[in-house]
Amino acid sequence: MATHREEQAAGTAAVADSSGTLRHEAPEIVRRRLSPFEASGSVYSWLATMLVVAIAGVLRLVNLGSPPGKIFDERYYATEAHHLLQRGFEWDEKNNTAAYVVHPPLGKWMIGLGELVFGYHEIGWRVSAAVVGTLSVLILVRVARRMFRSTVLGCAAGLLMALDGMHLVMSRVALLDIFLMFFILAAFGTLLLDRDDRRRRWLRALEAGLDPTAPGPAGRPPFAVPWWRLATFVLLGCACAVKWSGVWYVLVLTVLMLYWEIQARRSAGVPRPWRAGLVGDIGWLALGGALLLVVYLASWSGWLLTDGGYLRHWLRDTGHDELPVVGALQNLWHYHVEALRFHTTLAKGHPYQSWPWQWLLLGRPVAFDWWCDGTCGGSTAVREVLLLGTPVLWWSFIPALAALTWFGIARRDWRAVPIWAGVLAGLLPWFYFAAADQRTMFYFYALPAEPFLVLAVVYVLGAIMASARPFPSTTTGSTLSDHDRRLIGAVVAGAYVLLVAACFAYFYPLYVGKALPYTEWAARMWLGSRWI
Repeated sequence: MATHREEQAAGTAAVADSSGTLRHEAPEIVRRRLSPFEASGSVYSWLATMLVVAIAGVLRLVNLGSPPGKIFDERYYATEAHHLLQRGFEWDEKNNTAAYVVHPPLGKWMIGLGELVFGYHEIGWRVSAAVVGTLSVLILVRVARRMFRSTVLGCAAGLLMALDGMHLVMSRVALLDIFLMFFILAAFGTLLLDRDDRRRRWLRALEAGLDPTAPGPAGRPPFAVPWWRLATFVLLGCACAVKWSGVWYVLVLTVLMLYWEIQARRSAGVPRPWRAGLVGDIGWLALGGALLLVVYLASWSGWLLTDGGYLRHWLRDTGHDELPVVGALQNLWHYHVEALRFHTTLAKGHPYQSWPWQWLLLGRPVAFDWWCDGTCGGSTAVREVLLLGTPVLWWSFIPALAALTWFGIARRDWRAVPIWAGVLAGLLPWFYFAAADQRTMFYFYALPAEPFLVLAVVYVLGAIMASARPFPSTTTGSTLSDHDRRLIGAVVAGAYVLLVAACFAYFYPLYVGKALPYTEWAARMWLGSRWI
């Protein structure tokens, strides 16, 4: 064993263990602690990634104009996007006045972009969702690959989401939630990049001779703008500009950002890392919050720069002074107060409403479109677009979360924390609202949490493929080799992905509105009236 002096001569760096005690480790070990995954990937990694993305793109773009017409809430969002392009604000054609809407404009602007390029028809108002849904698969592949250090697991994550029914349906309709999910996932991805960048900078500073115990700037890496961190706030601002439920991810990802910064400082050997992390990052957090607010306000530019929007001149219309700029912001604030009142008092019944505790169990999917050729029954052709997650995948989420908790605690694995954080931010607030005021809600509200639920499944698949302990052999009493364990795990993981794919193929006609004989449609109603 090398002596302390020999370690110093070899160029070791001082880092802190989990108890905060400083110790000396070889630079390679320090590099592993502070920079979990360096390379962006080989050409083979990108070829595999693009194959998965191509599968997702084909599924989402082929026959995108079917079913014809505006289905479900497309009659609101596709129409409002059209009016944004024409006027800069939403318009009520029936009453010939500005429309009162309760969601921010960015998602509708994105739908409108497709209408601008392709025209005001089915493909035009759906293509943006299809493109964004496909890009979200790309982001998830790279996020999972970075977290799990495996191209196989990264592609498995992307493939599972590409073959999920809810993600597919939401990628083929002009609703807002796919855009919300996209920006949240992208923000999580940039936050991962920020985590790696910050740890990499600490590593380089330590290798250059930095003393992390020194006071002031002498004990910190050289100044650098945390571009990935600022990008995270920009993307979170975009998420909130699609739907206000993005605010929960603002809170959770900000806490996660601070937690990772503190952990990096602790690994580098900084004394009192909690205080150093909080104090050292307060300025960047303030700047990030300002960027988030600017992005959010920019999404309202059509309303702010025109005169016809709903409540655009509320102060003037109610006999109050309306100052330039400030008055517009006051009017926008009042608009938000009214919209918040709507959201917190929405209790109107709907045949396809559901509660959060039903979502992971697929207790109440949503029928987006239904068509029957004459009397429904027997061999009569029927067509439906059913918002239903691929059952094998969604029914895996709860046991996967349980296993994630176990492995995360047993192995002290940092990856369990952000996955659980993403799931809770997407689901937990809806449990509160359901218990507090019985607000009307739908299954697709769970969509922002889906990437993190998929990551939980892939985490478990990775644990199976690389178990920490050897499996005992039941025939010889010996233990299986590492190669055998990995082979068995790969077979189990591959069989699971194939089972999800087969289940997806079986339900595919219901996801894209393909005509089926009534008897075949009824055979797919596994939970009976709950799915009808």
